Amino acid sequence: MNFHDLTRVALTLLLALVAAELCVWLHTPIPWMLGPLLATALASVLGAPTRSAHMLRNAGQWVIGAALGLYFTPQVSALVVSLWWAIVLAVLWALVLGGLFGLWLQRQHAADFAHLPPGAGRATSYFASAIGGASEMTLLAERHGGRTDLVAAAHSVRLVIVVMSVPFAMQWAQSHWGLQVDARLLSGPRVAQWPGLFWLGLATAAGALVMRWLKRSNPWFMGALLASMCLTLSGVNWSAVPTDLSNAAQLVIGVSLGVRFQREFLHTAPRWLVSAAIGSGVMMALSVGFGGLLAWATGLHPATLILGTSPGGIAEMAITAKVLQLGVPVVTAFQVCRLVAVLMLVGPLFQWINRRKKTA
Repeated sequence: MNFHDLTRVALTLLLALVAAELCVWLHTPIPWMLGPLLATALASVLGAPTRSAHMLRNAGQWVIGAALGLYFTPQVSALVVSLWWAIVLAVLWALVLGGLFGLWLQRQHAADFAHLPPGAGRATSYFASAIGGASEMTLLAERHGGRTDLVAAAHSVRLVIVVMSVPFAMQWAQSHWGLQVDARLLSGPRVAQWPGLFWLGLATAAGALVMRWLKRSNPWFMGALLASMCLTLSGVNWSAVPTDLSNAAQLVIGVSLGVRFQREFLHTAPRWLVSAAIGSGVMMALSVGFGGLLAWATGLHPATLILGTSPGGIAEMAITAKVLQLGVPVVTAFQVCRLVAVLMLVGPLFQWINRRKKTA
């Protein structure tokens, strides 16, 4: 990265910091992620030379993964394991919901796909609608001849809409309905201390590097999360993650989401972006109802299950749960299991659908 790029990164981070402090002053939910996201997205669309450093995003995911793993105490993990049937239902729900959204997209834009090779439109719609794994879905779409720009755009729109709306809805519910923190779902270590924080950082970095070596999805988040979970389950409580460090991690994650919306983004395919936004809104509304039903069946708070089944990203929904103290380990478990299932099943399911189309 040259000096010009470093300057762009530094100025973008400065803008994000100002926006975060403004959101703190305004008492918005998850201000350290929402402020940077909105500010950088607006600046990018207006043509400002914003830039996000990939290394900083990895560091942010590493910190958040380490912090979330501290919630998985033996008591909490037993609760999560007892919810296996609800997690399976949530995975099936995500696959069906994404599939229906894909069919709707394909029908809405059949004329737009007419000039593409046979099957390319179906691949574009299918992978654009899958809930989770934006980068992986883009790669799968490319492998099957789909338009990767449309797939990436649809995932970006969905993620930003969810991240912008769900935290505000949860904060509103918390202030009007008095959502209570479930003491069973609080983290293990709650005080940052030295040298425990150093050992925690070392162990979670090792976990991230192992996941990267294995070429797994989201290695810096998933590796740190798994390492931190194993330590907490083993009764090792070295240290909590300092609040300032967690805030900084949220800031760089917010920046990495916001810079996706460059000026060219809005000219990609306006009708497609509108469809992606409408579909995302419908999926959110349906997921609220599904989360409410799961809450009734499990006895957990609806806010926790709504976050767990929301069509957003793991880090973003878990950050919302962490800041508002709404069942972090349950939300994380639901989101992680869904991501793993989507990454494992979406590709083979598409190949099966293609074979049926050819033999029909």
